[in-house]
Amino acid sequence: MTAATTTPFAVRTKETLDMLASTGQMKVLQTLDSPMDALVTMIDDDGSKHDRICMCSNNYLGLANHPDVVNAGIEALKQYGAGTASVRFICGTFTPHHTLEQTIAQYMGTEASYTFVSCWNATEALFPTCCEAGDIIISDELNHACIIDSMRLTPVIKKGVKKAVYKHSNMDSCREVLERAKNDPDITGQIWLITDGVFSMEGDIANLPELRKLCDEYGAYLCVDDSHGHGVMGKTGRGTHEHYNMINENGKSQIDVFTGTLGKALGGGAGGFIAGSKDLIDLIIQRGRPTLFSNALPVTVAASANTAIRTLMNEPQRVEHLRKVTQYCREQIKAKTKFEVLESPTAICPIIVGETATAIAMSKKLLDHGIFVIGFGYPVVPEGEARLRIQMSAAHTKEHVDQLVEALRQL
Repeated sequence: MTAATTTPFAVRTKETLDMLASTGQMKVLQTLDSPMDALVTMIDDDGSKHDRICMCSNNYLGLANHPDVVNAGIEALKQYGAGTASVRFICGTFTPHHTLEQTIAQYMGTEASYTFVSCWNATEALFPTCCEAGDIIISDELNHACIIDSMRLTPVIKKGVKKAVYKHSNMDSCREVLERAKNDPDITGQIWLITDGVFSMEGDIANLPELRKLCDEYGAYLCVDDSHGHGVMGKTGRGTHEHYNMINENGKSQIDVFTGTLGKALGGGAGGFIAGSKDLIDLIIQRGRPTLFSNALPVTVAASANTAIRTLMNEPQRVEHLRKVTQYCREQIKAKTKFEVLESPTAICPIIVGETATAIAMSKKLLDHGIFVIGFGYPVVPEGEARLRIQMSAAHTKEHVDQLVEALRQL
């Protein structure tokens, strides 16, 4: 045995991996050999290929393989090359970046926007850049991991920034936290309140109207990560704020700051963004470390994402079809299986099964029935709350749902 295998890191890592394998909790990377769509080709461990219905993708609008979206990326690749080879402020800003950022701002209802290589990148740029000593960041307890990590990072970079958490979607708890912040003599700056628009593991949505009232009362900025709301929520798919009619007659949003992704409903490629006031975006451009020290979003992705958003804006019927096929899925699972799917106005249909090993085992059995659904367990969700997370797409048909329900029935 070499020294490398007897170091503290090597020993504890092997113990962790052995434990995961022996208890059935080891995650397996499933390999696709086709474009992302309602039907995908998968390569199994033995090298064989099988077509399966994909019901675990964030491709909510079925745009990941849309011909116009794909062709936009191909044309951008031909015209602008494979890479930006730079950060934005040096020589990494291309025409498609400006085009996309104008489209995002129009879509979200803000003055401006700025793109990143991921929403995680965008969220980790927001607070460390915008917060200063005397500020406080207040978060819903079930917010996405990127928000949690951004909050952890901010006080390290900006000394004197505080953080607090309120109970999930509990407005009384939120008010209590805001009241404490108001009366804290160390909090002399800005109060930032951030929530997911759609909570991806539960499929529930934030109470944005009540949060808006509280933020107005306490002088707080309301920030929303609507990564799972884009293309899904609202009559035309503009997001959770549209679902609540929080867009003014002039098309402006009542939310102060958005973070979001281009890697789900909006083309499914990659990338993220911050959308807000022009001054906030200018500050991000001047001082945001993730944009000052990280390459720009690939131009091919920018072009594809812009086409995806324009397609959504021109074809709101995609949102309506997604809504109908999701409702059909919920009704059929309830009527024809012993499973219970959590109620939600979103396209996320979680089925709680308990233990992580159970969720993973069920996911493997569904593959045998031609259904690709991933089992989520700890640390993605709390211990004992493992689930099958079914995610619907506008590319799905009722026939796809019927096959899913029959597989669940046989389980």
